[in-house]
Parts: sequence; C-alpha cells; structure tokens
Amino acid sequence: MIGTDQVATTSSVERGTVMNFVNRTDVAGQLQVLGLDPATAKDRVAAMTDQEVRMLAGQINSLPAGADSTGIILLILIIAVIWWVWKR
Repeated sequence: MIGTDQVATTSSVERGTVMNFVNRTDVAGQLQVLGLDPATAKDRVAAMTDQEVRMLAGQINSLPAGADSTGIILLILIIAVIWWVWKR
C-alpha cells in the first residue's frame, strides 16, 4: 500500500516538472505568442488537478532530449492543454 506522504511527494514532483517546463524561456515565449501570460500559465498549473498535472508531466518526461518535430508538436499540445484549462 502506498502511503499518503509518498503520494503527496509524487504529486509535488510532477507539479514541479510542469512548472519547470512552463518556466523555460522557449515555452514562455510560445505562451506569449498564443496570448497567454506566463504568470497566468503558472497560476493555471497551480489550479490543475493532480490527474491533469500527472498527464502533462508524463508527456513532458516522454519528450526527446533533442529538438525535433515531435517535440515541437508535444510542446504545442502541452501549451494547448494549459490554455484550455485556463479558459475553463
């Protein structure tokens, strides 16, 4: 059985992964191109459910280390999810 501390730690790590991604300069620039202030995006990430954060963190962790078209598509998808959550 998984303890509450372990679940809370995992959730915190996943939320940190998404926040670090949103803090990247290239991601912040893309957010601004889409009309979303990076500070607002951070607020929206903070308001996401653990399940939403887990999904995004999983996508971020599966991105390839080098930039290619798949990475760009996933970046846009992640930004779109943040934007969608913000508009809800």
